[in-house]
Amino acid sequence: MAPHMGRRLRKGAGTTAVAALAVAALSASQAPGVVHANSPIDQAASDATPTPSPTPDAPASGNSPYYTDLPPLVSPTPPPNASTGTLPVGDQQGIPATVLDAYKRAQTALATDRPNCHLPWQLLGGIGKVESGHANGGRVDVNGTTLTPILGPVLNGAGFANITDTDGGAYDGDKVHDRAVGPMQFIPSTWASSGRDGNGDGVKDPNNVYDASLAAGFYLCGGGRDLAVKADLDKAILSYNQSQEYLTTVTTWFDFYRRGTHEVPDGTGSLPVRRSDQTPSPRTIGKQPPLTPQTPPSTKPAPTPTPPAPPVKPPVPPAKPDGGGTTPTPVTPRPTTFESTGAKELTAFAGGAFAGQPTTRVKDASGKVMAKVAVKFEIVGDTDTRFAGAATSVTVTTAADGTAAVPALKSGEKTGTFTVRATVSTTALPAIQWKATVVARQADALLRADAKELTAVPSGEFAAQVSLKATYKGAVASGVTASATMVEAPSAGADPKAAPKVNDKGPYFKDAKGNPVRELKDLKTDANGALVLPKMYADGQTGTFLLRVTTEGGATLTLDLKVAAAS
Repeated sequence: MAPHMGRRLRKGAGTTAVAALAVAALSASQAPGVVHANSPIDQAASDATPTPSPTPDAPASGNSPYYTDLPPLVSPTPPPNASTGTLPVGDQQGIPATVLDAYKRAQTALATDRPNCHLPWQLLGGIGKVESGHANGGRVDVNGTTLTPILGPVLNGAGFANITDTDGGAYDGDKVHDRAVGPMQFIPSTWASSGRDGNGDGVKDPNNVYDASLAAGFYLCGGGRDLAVKADLDKAILSYNQSQEYLTTVTTWFDFYRRGTHEVPDGTGSLPVRRSDQTPSPRTIGKQPPLTPQTPPSTKPAPTPTPPAPPVKPPVPPAKPDGGGTTPTPVTPRPTTFESTGAKELTAFAGGAFAGQPTTRVKDASGKVMAKVAVKFEIVGDTDTRFAGAATSVTVTTAADGTAAVPALKSGEKTGTFTVRATVSTTALPAIQWKATVVARQADALLRADAKELTAVPSGEFAAQVSLKATYKGAVASGVTASATMVEAPSAGADPKAAPKVNDKGPYFKDAKGNPVRELKDLKTDANGALVLPKMYADGQTGTFLLRVTTEGGATLTLDLKVAAAS
């Protein structure tokens, strides 16, 4: 259901007569799993390449289906539930939270990269509704990737375009023909040239609503179009699907969302039920299809039409108590400033608590702080760090001073960096992001846990094992990686900063096969910070030898091992 450029479609199935089919009349249940969505976005259109005008023998839609459900005539903005602060679920006006965030982030990006295009996110909302029902009602994961593939029909020329495979089935699973893929229905050949990375994970994925929304935004802005101009807006929509009915349907949803919308939880969006390929017979362009099947003709005379009721006059606003005229409708302030305060980064040892707590502040246009504004915090990236309750996203309401703090995080065992992102989902304000880092557990002190002398006779076994305890800033350092090495004594004049050499004689450990080894790595302290080394053995050499134990974080302890003949 989207732009088709640089590739001819097979004649016959894609004539202008077919493109004039009216909106579908029959309902079709939305099947779970793979969703057969809409028409293809076609060949290789970059954001800077003008969209060619449709030709009679190559309609850009490929005669593929799209959802034809229309919004209700009235779209009042429903207020939050007074007791819970939640919004309605599954209503026509609501857009799933992650999908809505993707549309708004695409608008923000295009405002910078294509400022003369004036792309409104509501246009992406209209196209996303018609193409896939907002990713099948918002069935996406925390990163915005659809839980199941959304695929259009096989473009084999049987009522649709005839487009042979261009991606080896990598995106659409079909190695013979192409299929439209993802919430914005790109065909693979177009995605190869027009795909975008909208969520900053380094991957361009047509199944990700952030990537697909940004790519669709750039596509609509192609050819230097200004979407604030009606003619350019119509051309942009028609470049996605060259059908007048498609233009009408998308424009209707676009206008509907501009009058008001709100966020609903992911997976609870309303699902469309009507598709353009389910029309029982062609109708005249511009007619609205009936919402119920036609009834057979009746032999009874038609009833006399009831004259329309006289128009109802709008109620007169109540007068002010002091007689000073009508009371003006109060204007609800809207968030216009979303800023970061507090800590700028988060760091923690694996399995520990994070130092610092970033916060956000919300203000209105007059600069006043705003309370009771919902701020959504998300963990983004390859990490096992979680909020309380193992959640990857949490919504927090701003306090009286307009601030909302990042909830407590519990770091996992996976080290590395990730992102904590905050958004005010009811606005198009840019998201705030903080870098978070999990580092390996560390110890800054290493002490003997006993005072036993470490002695042995030549070719004998040391009487005691080395028992140590690791701490970090006085606290137990559990799970810290350590190494134990038999080292040579430094020679006179040696660089004190040079790493000691592994000794090839004297005391040793044994490996699993009983062979001598003089260096052990990847040792771990237990939950109490304790570390007990394996048994040690002496070869035929006598004298005093050195054992050095080092932990992650720089704690080091050197011990004397004495080998002497029995007295």
